[in-house]
Amino acid sequence: MIRNLLMTKPVEPAPHVDAGEPVEGSLEGEATLKRTLTARHLVLLGVGAVIGAGIFVLTGQAAANHAGPAIMLSFVLAGLACAFAGLCYAEFSAMMPVSGSAYSYSYATLGEYVAWFIGWCLVLEYLFASSTVAVGWSGYLVSFLTTTLGIPFPAELATAPITWDGSDFVRTAGIINLPAVLIVAAVSGLCYVGITQSAFANAIVVAIKVAVIAAFLGFGVQYIDPANFTPFIPANEGPGRFGMEGVFRAATIVFFAYIGFDAVSTAAGEAKNPQRDMPIGILGSLVACTLIYIAVCAVLVGIAPYRELDTAKPVATALELAMRADPSANLEWLKTAVEIGAIAGLSSVILVMLMAQPRIFYSMSRDGLLPRLFGRVHRKHQTPYVGTIIVGVVACLLAGLMPLSVLGELVSMGTLIAFATVCLGVLVLRFTRPEIPRPFRVPFFLLICPLGVVSCLFLFMQSFVEHWVIFVLWTLLGQVIYFGYGYRHSKLRKR
Repeated sequence: MIRNLLMTKPVEPAPHVDAGEPVEGSLEGEATLKRTLTARHLVLLGVGAVIGAGIFVLTGQAAANHAGPAIMLSFVLAGLACAFAGLCYAEFSAMMPVSGSAYSYSYATLGEYVAWFIGWCLVLEYLFASSTVAVGWSGYLVSFLTTTLGIPFPAELATAPITWDGSDFVRTAGIINLPAVLIVAAVSGLCYVGITQSAFANAIVVAIKVAVIAAFLGFGVQYIDPANFTPFIPANEGPGRFGMEGVFRAATIVFFAYIGFDAVSTAAGEAKNPQRDMPIGILGSLVACTLIYIAVCAVLVGIAPYRELDTAKPVATALELAMRADPSANLEWLKTAVEIGAIAGLSSVILVMLMAQPRIFYSMSRDGLLPRLFGRVHRKHQTPYVGTIIVGVVACLLAGLMPLSVLGELVSMGTLIAFATVCLGVLVLRFTRPEIPRPFRVPFFLLICPLGVVSCLFLFMQSFVEHWVIFVLWTLLGQVIYFGYGYRHSKLRKR
């Protein structure tokens, strides 16, 4: 049985999709993508995928509850763990320039069981990520409606009915986060009927996000109060609250900000020179985004006391507090720009997440690890419509009922496990399959790969200590599905 669990799948391209629309084909007959992307394109792709929810949503909560002004240090620690994982992604993506990312890499190197586990963690990543971003989107939309346009919106319909008090779920005065439910439902509907993604439209959204961030940095720096940086690392107030322990805990939370960088690896099949361009694209976008995040954090906690940033819209909240502290500050236009930029930028992130999850289900169904209904394609719209409906319904429930902090941490946990497995896969493959050509090789792999595994698992444990029940139950559910269905229906084993 162990041999069956560790059976690896021959490397072959997964079906290419356009906006979630699967294309039938095989290694022999499918139309391959044109290799047109340069290193610059890949860096911009990574920046566009990463810059978003991390800045606009979770940064404030991590600073307010865990790290204080030292949130900048938390981003450095998270970025370091990502750098180790990024090198390993670069080796895999150059060696196997196919779509599928961590799931495909694990299936080809560590075996079916590990691939299932990673695929199940990716479900945790993308499904919960779309809900997390939807909650942040709701916060910025309500702020824009109430404070900018003067349109009242009931607080009970913009708040989850439960929240996390640090040790348990408690009831709130909210009924449901209606805007979060509506945006997930609307985007899911678009994914159902099919969307022809426009590179031009995506470029506009990215340009808006970057312009808003540049404006926030340029004008916000004028209102920094040095007193807000003292103490830089607040004294510890309990498990995970401030001190170095809080910095590590915040690093786990803000790791959510980096979940898009591995999207660069899925474009390996379109890179002109994967062995050179993929490492540049992955690591270049990682460095650029880390510097942007640190700069935004410095301005954010500089213009507002960090304890006041525990909201779903921390950047807009910081500007509100700056105007309250200095009535002469003319920042209302900047707050409006931030809200518009966040609404536009987070909408595109939700779209990407809700397109990615049905595709993972589709791939796992094609491998026989999930029921065939997840692989069904709509005859008219040519989309994986069953998976899209299921993902949309579950994401709506999570976005409407679950608190933002728990959703964000669960996303980071799933991502960290996937990254650690990729690092382990590179290390294992160096010994089990040394003959495979490697256009890019992780330097000092005996050091980098273990450091990647250890750093990712260390950050994972910071959240696991508090949310271990949820993660264990999620893992057990995955085991039941795999051994109850996937193990017996695996197409690889049948062949």
